[in-house]
Amino acid sequence: MNVRDAYHLGGVPVGIAIVGLFVIVMARSHATYWAGRGVVRGAQGTHQHDRGPGWWHSTMDRLEQWTSTSAAQKGLGMVRRWGALAVMLAYLTVGLQTAIFASAGLVRMPYLRFTLASIPGALVWAVVWATIGFGAVWGALNLFDASPWALLAGVLVLAVVIGGLVWFRLSRRARRDVPVEPAVPADPA
Repeated sequence: MNVRDAYHLGGVPVGIAIVGLFVIVMARSHATYWAGRGVVRGAQGTHQHDRGPGWWHSTMDRLEQWTSTSAAQKGLGMVRRWGALAVMLAYLTVGLQTAIFASAGLVRMPYLRFTLASIPGALVWAVVWATIGFGAVWGALNLFDASPWALLAGVLVLAVVIGGLVWFRLSRRARRDVPVEPAVPADPA
């Protein structure tokens, strides 16, 4: 591999890949933010003008269910506590991005603040994915080309590790959520 190839990802220069990924992730995060803002605005309108059952009420029911999930509660808590910093760091998380972006809209974070926090986070995300992320994809494709069995073994090991981590977290959460029965005082008789 020569030096010139190091700056190209499958024929795409790294700079173009970064710009493309930056635009994509900014569009996604801002659409999620505006969805959260729209829900708040729609909820206010629904309370002012009750229109009976319909698609908006079912949407509101789904939103209410979503906001009670642990990811949504974590996202809301992070945005309330950390504000714009939570938005910036959300780009480095897995599983909380959508919750944090939607939560920023739900709590009506000013759009300029959201945008200014999004730019560095999205830029870091784009750089990481344009380099390490694409590198992992190309490495997997090269491994598959060299030996499909080696790739299959790698995927199985990765699946076992991820499954083990998920099992560990779920079992830890289950142990933490087990209600403790109050001690019954001994009968003094």
